[in-house]
Amino acid sequence: MNNTYASLVEQTFNFPQEGFNLKDEYLQYNDVNLKALIDKHGTPLKVTYLPKIGMQINKAKKMFANAFKKHKYEGEYHYCYCTKSSHFSFIVEEALKHNCHLETSYAYDIDIVNSLYKKRKINKDIHIVCNGFKQKNYTSRISKLINDGFKNVIPVLDNKEELNMYKRSIRINEPFKLGIRIAAEEEPTFPFYTSRLGLKAKDILEFYVDEIEGNEDKFQLKMLHIFLNKGIKDDIYYWSELQKSIALYCQLKKICPELDSINIGGGFPIKHSLGFNYDYQFMINEIVRNIKTGCKKAKVQMPNIYTEFGSFTVGESMAHIYSVIGKKVQNDRETWYMIDSSFITTLPDTWGIGEKFLMLPINKWENEYQRVVLGGITCDGHDYYDSEEHINEVFLPKIKTNKEERLETNKEPLYVGFFHTGAYQDQISGYGGIKHCLIPSPKHVIIEKDKNGKLVEWVYAKQQSSQSMLKILGYK
Repeated sequence: MNNTYASLVEQTFNFPQEGFNLKDEYLQYNDVNLKALIDKHGTPLKVTYLPKIGMQINKAKKMFANAFKKHKYEGEYHYCYCTKSSHFSFIVEEALKHNCHLETSYAYDIDIVNSLYKKRKINKDIHIVCNGFKQKNYTSRISKLINDGFKNVIPVLDNKEELNMYKRSIRINEPFKLGIRIAAEEEPTFPFYTSRLGLKAKDILEFYVDEIEGNEDKFQLKMLHIFLNKGIKDDIYYWSELQKSIALYCQLKKICPELDSINIGGGFPIKHSLGFNYDYQFMINEIVRNIKTGCKKAKVQMPNIYTEFGSFTVGESMAHIYSVIGKKVQNDRETWYMIDSSFITTLPDTWGIGEKFLMLPINKWENEYQRVVLGGITCDGHDYYDSEEHINEVFLPKIKTNKEERLETNKEPLYVGFFHTGAYQDQISGYGGIKHCLIPSPKHVIIEKDKNGKLVEWVYAKQQSSQSMLKILGYK
C-alpha cells in the first residue's frame, strides 16, 4: 500500500481542485509558485492573492442574477463588502473595483469612507449600510456623511433611542434613509435566546407607527435587516427565521410604502477543507424563492435584496506559510511539529474559537505521512493546532531527524500552509501591535495582476521589528 501524503489526499478528496494543485512536487495556490515565494521571502510569511476578491464578488453577483432570472424576481441585488472582515486599503479598494457597496460597523469606518472618496475610489452614489450599536462619535459621522450628500447612506437602527440621535444632527434637505435590524432568535445551542443586536420583532411595527410614520419628509424606513450568527445554512432554523423576517417585511410594507429592501447580512461559508461541499446556487435560489413567495402571498412588492459578505469576499484570498523548525516526540502517541511562529498571534481564531483552516504541506508530498500536533513557539500551552475541519487529527509528511530528534540541517524543511485565512485574523490579533510573547508579525506579500494579466508581487510589510515593539512598550 502506498502510504505517501500525496496518496492520502488523492484517496480522501478530489484533487487537484480549484485553487490547489501540485507542480514539480510543490503545492501551487491559485497558480502561484509558493516555493519561489518562500525562497525569496522566507518564513513565516503571509500571502494575499488579490484577484480572488473579484472572483468571489462576481461569483455571488452571477448566482443572484441566475436566481432572479429563474424566479422572475422583480427587485434588485446589491452586494456590500463587510469592512470589519479586513479594513486594509488594498482589500477594500480591490473590492470596490468590482462595483460593490460597503457595510460599516464603527465610527472609524466612516473615516475610511471619506478617505476613499478623497482618493476618488467611490462617489456619493455608493450604498453605505451602517450597522452596530452606535455611540455619538459614530452617529455624528453618519449624519455628516448624509449632510455632505451621500444619498444612499442607510443607518440601520440597533435600538429605539438611536433614531433620536439622527433627528438632532441631520440637516434636512431631503428625507434620509433608515433601516431596522431585527433581533433574531438564536439557535437552540446558543447561550442566549435572542440576539443582542437589533429591535425585538414584536416591537418593530409599533415603533414604526409611533416614531417613523408621518415623518416621511424627514426620514423614511427603507430596509429591514436580518442576520443569524450561525450563517446561511440549509436547516430548519435558518429558513424559519428568514420566513419570520419576510412576514414582517410584508406587514410593514402594507403600511410603509417607502420600505423597499431586505438585507440578509452575511454568513456564506468558505472552503476550510478540501472536502468542503456547499451548494451556493441552491441556497441563493431558495432565498430568492422564499422572498418572492412570501410577497406574492401577501400581495406586496418584492424588495431589493442586500447582502453583506465579509469572509466570503476576502477569506479565500490569504495564506499563512510556516516552516517546521523542530520535532518533539513527547510520548508514544503524540508527535509535535514546531513551527517558526505562533498560532495565537497569527491565526488567533484557531486559539480563541477553535476555527479550522485549510491546512496543506507545500512540499514533501511523496514522503510517508503521520499524525502530528502543530505547536507554536510561544511558552503558552494553548499555542497548538491539532485537528482539521473534516477530521479530528492532523496528518503531515514525515520528516527525518537524527538520533537526538533534531532536524537534519542539510535537508529542505517541511513547509506548511494555512489557506483561506484572510478574514478577521489581522483585526483580532492586532496588526502591527504587541503580540503574545513578543512574537513578531510575519512579512506580508501582496500578489495582484497587472494591466496585462501578469501576476506581480510586492511587499506590504516587513517582519515586525523589536524596535517597533519596544517603542510601543515605552522603552524607546
